[in-house]
Amino acid sequence: MAFEGLTEKISATFKKLRGKGRLKEADVKEAMREIRMALLEADVSYKVTKDFVKSVTERCVGADVLESLTPAQMIVKIVNEELCKLMGSSVKHLNINPNGPTVVMLVGLQGAGKTTNGSKLAGLQKRQGRNPLLVACDIYRPAAITQLQVCGEKLGIPVFEKGTQDPVKTAKEAVLYARQRGYDMVFLDTAGRLHVDEALMNELKNIKAAVKPDEIMLVVDAMTGQDAVNAAQSFNEWLDIDSVMLSKLDGDARGGAALSVRAVTGKPIKFAGIGEKLEDIEPFHPDRMANRILGMGDMLTLIEKAEKAYDEKKAAEMEKKLRSNKFTLQDFYDQMVQMKSMGSMEEILSQMPGGANLKGVKLDPKAMAHTEAIILSMTPKEREKPEIIGGSRKKRIAAGAGLKVEDVNRLLKSFEQMRKLMKQFSGPGVGKKMKRMSRMGGFGGGFPGF
Repeated sequence: MAFEGLTEKISATFKKLRGKGRLKEADVKEAMREIRMALLEADVSYKVTKDFVKSVTERCVGADVLESLTPAQMIVKIVNEELCKLMGSSVKHLNINPNGPTVVMLVGLQGAGKTTNGSKLAGLQKRQGRNPLLVACDIYRPAAITQLQVCGEKLGIPVFEKGTQDPVKTAKEAVLYARQRGYDMVFLDTAGRLHVDEALMNELKNIKAAVKPDEIMLVVDAMTGQDAVNAAQSFNEWLDIDSVMLSKLDGDARGGAALSVRAVTGKPIKFAGIGEKLEDIEPFHPDRMANRILGMGDMLTLIEKAEKAYDEKKAAEMEKKLRSNKFTLQDFYDQMVQMKSMGSMEEILSQMPGGANLKGVKLDPKAMAHTEAIILSMTPKEREKPEIIGGSRKKRIAAGAGLKVEDVNRLLKSFEQMRKLMKQFSGPGVGKKMKRMSRMGGFGGGFPGF
């Protein structure tokens, strides 16, 4: 994940401060030197780093901080607040046109992820109840129009395209088409180049003049570091952009772009691409990102993911089964599927407070897949009543899963222990009993992969 190295270094710096108890001004300045080095290594621009460290230092060396009972905690709080300020303080939304289709013009360098992330943004708007239209204005990159059509088909969003026609004319026709047919959002996928050049910028300026977009959104590849910041500065000078979307924030980017773009352009980061799927996009929350950088986790985002994966009807059925002690292997499998939709275990752990400290924890990605394979190799009756699984059935299940009989035995034994434990907590007052069980340590991690 982005910021991993930065999080480790800043966490180590704070650990030193906490170990000293009462702090002197020299301790603070030493810590700020380490934070400055960490930011520079994360590819944050020199000027942004210099201004950030100066601002934090001025606030940290005050008497109210150094003389407080927990100065180290006060410094963490100040760094958190300044990081939020650096990235924009609050969530910013799209500029919506109340009188007609909202036109969003997506710009950026070639390879930044305009087509995919523009499609993700259109998909997000559709899920929120809007009626978007994708427009192919990139006539230069091979297969750019086809790529947009593939994304549109997957999302159920129509694509307006006129082949190699002048992109300015295509954009004008698309906005008129959207107005006539009731589309309330238009996303213009414009051309990019490997670097900023005059021909590209003139074309983009002409599109801007022709359709007067409500939002010009620059898509920036978070993995390109300082180059992304330089590109953002150039696009802003030519087009006066309205906002930024960071792509590939789930990669091993050092994170400097996210911390520098807002400060350099003065324009807010509104969205972030966080994965390869067309659903992997989220609004950019500066406060949550600051928490993650400082190793405090991002519980709000984790809760939102859980809510998306949550199925109320299935949850009610599950509660009923727990109350009557009828929990089956099929139920367990359904829970696994819901959990997987929230992302990988590493991703979930990284969003929990202290997740940065769990870097050394080894998670076996195959273990959960093995558990899933064993359950899927069973018949519906075997999942419902695992007690009927004898020696010959175990051999068949193991062969179907490509595993050993011992693996099947391990899963069945763990599940039986889990059912016995559940039986103790079923019946009246199950809610209180389950809470008590969670305080005692839950199911003891008996299932392979957990």
